[in-house]
Amino acid sequence: MLHLTKVAAGCPDIATLAARQAHWWGEGRAGAHTRFMPKRAEELIGGSIFWIIGHRLVARQQILSIAMAETDWGPKCAIELAPGPVPVEQRPCRAHQGWRYLEAGDAPPDLLGGETSGDALPAGLVRELQALWLL
Repeated sequence: MLHLTKVAAGCPDIATLAARQAHWWGEGRAGAHTRFMPKRAEELIGGSIFWIIGHRLVARQQILSIAMAETDWGPKCAIELAPGPVPVEQRPCRAHQGWRYLEAGDAPPDLLGGETSGDALPAGLVRELQALWLL
């Protein structure tokens, strides 16, 4: 399975990302627009977009469909997502423009019940350390 990484530009946290998606896509719907259609679009269906906030992969949303759409800003690639970002074990990730592919083996696991598994730091501690520029 193939995934994407994408920066949640201007979002300080997952709640803001979800609120922004509800505003733009409507309640119970979610998605993202990109300038170009991914060349490997068919492989991405069923995969996820992993969101980057604060230089860390923090959440994912399953990709339901990918199609070109006409928007107020001209033609864009519309990626329809399952609503509600799912928190994942946070991992460092450089910001980038557009999106990047992420192989299934490199994707971080979901957080189970809000708790981390393995060696990852709790999300609240990560936010505090990031605010102090220690992460």
